[in-house]
Amino acid sequence: MQPEPDAETGDTPTPAERACFEAGIKFGSLYHQFAGTPVSLESADSLATAMAEAIENQPHCRSVTVDVDREALKSALEASSADYTELTGRFIEVAMVIEYEGLMVETSMTMEDGYPLMAVESVTRP
Repeated sequence: MQPEPDAETGDTPTPAERACFEAGIKFGSLYHQFAGTPVSLESADSLATAMAEAIENQPHCRSVTVDVDREALKSALEASSADYTELTGRFIEVAMVIEYEGLMVETSMTMEDGYPLMAVESVTRP
């Protein structure tokens, strides 16, 4: 499906803009689908794998890597009376590669000032 030109400016999104939009959709799905999921040290690796594999099913997704910050998770669990906690951005680092119309978009999500920020690292035409 081709994007429609903007009604006011007549501009049509470029392939690079569309590729970055696709990356944003994947991050929104990943974060908001899994935030709040119960996680423990024992389940962290399988949850990270499930997250990556679920998002890789989406169109234009070439690869997804989810790494759990086990030290941050361990600290949160030590401060809790439960054997698990809720998944938040402070426990994961994510990298994705999106391929769209010959463009590769490399993205990441890391914590910055206590907030999970998602960023476009590069847009290239291999």
